[in-house]
Amino acid sequence: MTAVLAHGLGGSTDLPIPFTYALVGASWALTVSFVVLAFAWRTPKLDPDNPGRELPRWVTRFADAPVTRNVLAAAGVVFAVWVALAAFFGPSASSENALPGVFYVLLWVGLVAASLAFGPVWRVLSPVRTVHRSVCAAIGRSPAENDARYRNSWGYRPAVAGLFAFVWLELASGDPGSVAAVRTWLLVYVVVTTAGAFLCGERWCERGDPFEVYSTLASRLSPLSRDRPSGRIVLRNPLDHLGSMPVRAGSVALMATLLGSTAFDSFSAFLWWSRLVDGIGSPIGATLVRTAGLLVFVGFVGVSFWVASRATGGLRPEQRAALPGQLSHSLIPIVIGYVFAHYLTYLVEKGQATVILLADPMGRGWNLLGLGDAEVWYVLSEHPAASASIKVLFVLAGHVLGVIAAHDKSMRLLPRGHQLTGQLALLLTMVTYTFGGLYLLFGG
Repeated sequence: MTAVLAHGLGGSTDLPIPFTYALVGASWALTVSFVVLAFAWRTPKLDPDNPGRELPRWVTRFADAPVTRNVLAAAGVVFAVWVALAAFFGPSASSENALPGVFYVLLWVGLVAASLAFGPVWRVLSPVRTVHRSVCAAIGRSPAENDARYRNSWGYRPAVAGLFAFVWLELASGDPGSVAAVRTWLLVYVVVTTAGAFLCGERWCERGDPFEVYSTLASRLSPLSRDRPSGRIVLRNPLDHLGSMPVRAGSVALMATLLGSTAFDSFSAFLWWSRLVDGIGSPIGATLVRTAGLLVFVGFVGVSFWVASRATGGLRPEQRAALPGQLSHSLIPIVIGYVFAHYLTYLVEKGQATVILLADPMGRGWNLLGLGDAEVWYVLSEHPAASASIKVLFVLAGHVLGVIAAHDKSMRLLPRGHQLTGQLALLLTMVTYTFGGLYLLFGG
């Protein structure tokens, strides 16, 4: 059974993209970008308030029924307890324990896939939310009673700190694959998130819980959403829904952390970088170098996007200052495209290995549902050409959707005389992200 490697999920070396695929993908990205800029619509067409197409009423009734919500919430708690068995009583070797796979594969990548398919699922599955709501119900208090304590100036910053702590553990710490390291991280997460929920209400979960913010961000590209006036579940153009993301403090830092860390994960697979880090005699020194590399990638994405977003004329200073946050949602497709391009193999194949290990969380020979005798089907590893094509398509699709979202929003925000020239810097920056992502996937 394939083990989770030393830095969490492993590098991009399992299925590198052939140079031809990367070159073709980059060329298409460049071509499509300028076609969008030159020939796309000249007035905004994406509407966050578009009601979409209503699904039958029974779909909303079923999704909102207390029994449905309670069953899903209970399932989240039961799953958390099940994983805790592996964390505290399971084998100490990471290759034999399900905890690292749950943490790095099912939670980090699987949560994105589930949120794309069904919406912000962590709101329902979060064990912390369930415990908080249960205690509030027991003492007769509204879960949102302390929402006002969460300051608007905090925005997404607590979630950004949590997400950076996650990627730091995976990519920069000394032993990210160890059961003890993951267990400690999750214990701190549960304590901080639970305390935040009780002190600042459900608003902490919405804006401060890293996994809920991550899930909600991914759900912005889901075709399923809610009609605001009626609350009914509707089918909507995902790009319409994308523009409904609230702009809050830390929006750009949130995107930079997600995109920059995934790029650094690919970069860390380069042989010369591995030799450089391995050549450092001190474990602390190696951790510091990896941390510096991670910060450079996150900082590059954040600073380059911030500068490019503001590089337009005809705006007052306060309007220009608001542009990076108002355009930050356009990075969501690029983030998601790159996450799937980089981690799809791990989700499909190491996800299977993790589920098999979950059938026996404490390593006592259990064979629940007959999974103890199951074997991993390495469907992507056995078809490298198809896998490489899928990777390029994910990166390219994310780029195209991001460019379209940025273009449409720019039509709303920029003055008429600067609507095309004002987008050039941002367009070139997005092309750089795509070229860089393909190069890193190829080079790794």
